[in-house]
Amino acid sequence: MAQIWNALDHVVFYPLVDTLGVTVSGEAQNVNSLDEVPDSSWFTNRPRPDGSEAADPPLVVCDASLLLDPDHSPDGSWIVDHGKTSGATSGFRVNIPGKGKYMFEADGLAQPELPTAASIVGAAIYHAAGFNTPCEQIVYFKPSLLKLTPRLKYRHSNLEDEKNFDQSALQQVLASCARHGPLVRMHASAWIPGHLLGPFRYDGTRADDPNDVVPHENRRELRGARLLAAWTDHWDARDANSMDAWLADPGSAPDGSPGHVLHYYLDTSDALGPEYGQRLVTMRLGYSYILDWGDIAADLFTLGIPNRPWDRPLGDPGYEMFRNFDVRSFVPDEWKMQYANPAFSRMTERDGAWMARILARFTPESVRALADMARFTDPRNTAHLARVLEGRLARILDRYLTRLSPIGELRVEGASRLCAVDLAEARAVRDVTRFHYAARLSNGTLPVEVHGGGEICVLLPHVAPDAGLPDGSPARYVRVSVEDGVAQAPLFAYLYDLGPTRGYVLAGVERPEP
Repeated sequence: MAQIWNALDHVVFYPLVDTLGVTVSGEAQNVNSLDEVPDSSWFTNRPRPDGSEAADPPLVVCDASLLLDPDHSPDGSWIVDHGKTSGATSGFRVNIPGKGKYMFEADGLAQPELPTAASIVGAAIYHAAGFNTPCEQIVYFKPSLLKLTPRLKYRHSNLEDEKNFDQSALQQVLASCARHGPLVRMHASAWIPGHLLGPFRYDGTRADDPNDVVPHENRRELRGARLLAAWTDHWDARDANSMDAWLADPGSAPDGSPGHVLHYYLDTSDALGPEYGQRLVTMRLGYSYILDWGDIAADLFTLGIPNRPWDRPLGDPGYEMFRNFDVRSFVPDEWKMQYANPAFSRMTERDGAWMARILARFTPESVRALADMARFTDPRNTAHLARVLEGRLARILDRYLTRLSPIGELRVEGASRLCAVDLAEARAVRDVTRFHYAARLSNGTLPVEVHGGGEICVLLPHVAPDAGLPDGSPARYVRVSVEDGVAQAPLFAYLYDLGPTRGYVLAGVERPEP
């Protein structure tokens, strides 16, 4: 009953509330004074805004100890110990000596290589952006490595009866896998460590987690994740594709105390435009909810005359694998998943701009590296995936880095230089000739050093002495405005001047609406 109610809640009621516009939004509640999301059990800043890590976000999801080595594994050493008990994708669980448990999932015959590729690429993107994901990898292996445990069961959902997962069922799964000669291709997801608690919701809080104090729909990282889903067309970014795990402190039992809950994103196999049942349904994904009250009302009053994206061919000619995933039809702030998500529906301009500043660190080189991770047999598909990902990302950055100020990664260098990175210039959202920098204190203009690639520094005069005033005195407090000539609104940086010897301290950042 809980699963049925959850489906009705998301498919019927959330879209209705979203369409009627009765959602109370407001700004996210877990943002610090620098307009950033601090590290938590939900999110980790990668790379660090202080520049202590490389500019490109780290794409590696797997620890080396979790990488599988089928070429040096003996036959019968990978033990199939559990059938798959949820999800439409065929698969099974494997216990590998020295490595642990992995969920293996097949592509299916409709679009070989795409679901496994989407699982790897999606996990790498979510991880690099800052979210928790399990170790995901594509593995080619000989079926003889598998050894089936007797009397296993499986089912695809709680709504159907269990079936025997015997040798015949195993062969059916393997028959649905893409192959490279004698090797089968599957996606292997390492078992999440700790005691599994079940999926998180995109609204409310966990009653059994004392650290979970911010309603999920008001967390900026969950709101901003809408742009990650839009970029990859991950229209199935729902509660069921998440997992909470209790991690006990060292020395305690797996479900013992003390410890803490970690929140994970799971299963992006529905990203990058796979087929989903009926062709007419698939073509609407990303553009309309499964039950979209707004579109129904519009069609009713206009007699269905407006031309919808799904009324014309999607995808690019010659790339059948990606016929549901393109740049041409993509409008970032109009993208929709299969049904309304309460956190996504509350995403504000500031939430979107925050995520866009993170996505700006995905360079064309790192986007190509993402496409390479798909391990497509045909290199044309790799090149095309890189082009589409780069094109969709460019549209997101164009939309969300040109209204609120895209200047980020602020820091004080020396005693009197406020330095930052204009992420719109760094990512070439506009031609470099369009960027013109100006900075002001309340009493006049300030010189701005432009170092190229979006790097700028504002030279600050000292307004207070080293001693004689408390550090928190209003006389030490200054506001600096910085404009880049492209964004519709400036950035305000708030600082305390501790004097020529101790220098400035950054206290806060504000990005006002235009």
